[in-house]
Amino acid sequence: MQYKIPLQIENEDIIVAWLSLRQLIIMMVWGGLGYTVFKNMEPKVGGTIAAMLAAPLVLIGITVALTKIYEMTFLPAVLNYIRLSLNAKSRTWSVWTDSFSDLEVGYVILPSQEKELKQNVSMESKMNEEISEKINKL
Repeated sequence: MQYKIPLQIENEDIIVAWLSLRQLIIMMVWGGLGYTVFKNMEPKVGGTIAAMLAAPLVLIGITVALTKIYEMTFLPAVLNYIRLSLNAKSRTWSVWTDSFSDLEVGYVILPSQEKELKQNVSMESKMNEEISEKINKL
């Protein structure tokens, strides 16, 4: 018996027109917020001004749902941009090292852990100095 194995499992399934379920939910939530603002504000300020107040909410929903930058959806793209802007000055490439930095978005270090990290860094620097001295002697 033969079975089809999906090759592109990361692609979202299209539900309606060109929209996936995630995109539909995002657009319905933001559209619902816009509609609620419109219906609550229309009797107070008039239809035109209420539409102007609700339109940004609907546009935010459409933007969040449809934005794809380098195969990333809106939220990962924004978080990666924030991470890049925070780490851009401190990150340099070098051979044989990991590509991550200690500064992470959303990463919190407790004061007790901070002391341990500083001690570990000082131990590493001492070990690096010893190793470099031994290499220079060779």
